[in-house]
Amino acid sequence: MKRSIMGVFALALAGTAFWYFAIKIGQSARLVPAGDPIVEINLPATLSQVALRGKSGFEANCAACHGQNAVGQVGVAPPLVHFIYEPSHHGDESFQRAVALGVRAHHWPFGNMPPIEGLDRNEVAEIVGYVRELQRANGIN
Repeated sequence: MKRSIMGVFALALAGTAFWYFAIKIGQSARLVPAGDPIVEINLPATLSQVALRGKSGFEANCAACHGQNAVGQVGVAPPLVHFIYEPSHHGDESFQRAVALGVRAHHWPFGNMPPIEGLDRNEVAEIVGYVRELQRANGIN
């Protein structure tokens, strides 16, 4: 009997904690307007020639969703300067495939990413070079 009372008490405590934190998370999410940057980053002092071309390609094809300098946008798209996109987890070919084929939502609650038309593999490689240099400047290797 004592164990079942303790179990009910523990379950009630866990449920109350879950409810409290769900409300707090929901409130804090509403405090950040849609479209605001998701992460703050440090910009590299200089970019390679490949990354400079990639930055131009990123701004023309990716920044509308992923934000300036790949910081993401609340309610729109994730930041690419994030440990989830480190090379050991999302290699360069993952970016190539995302652009060519689109991506089903799997890490973030932003929905699916459609394919991006008009970019060849070399242009995507330059964009990836830019993102990788941003990542390295922020300790993501």
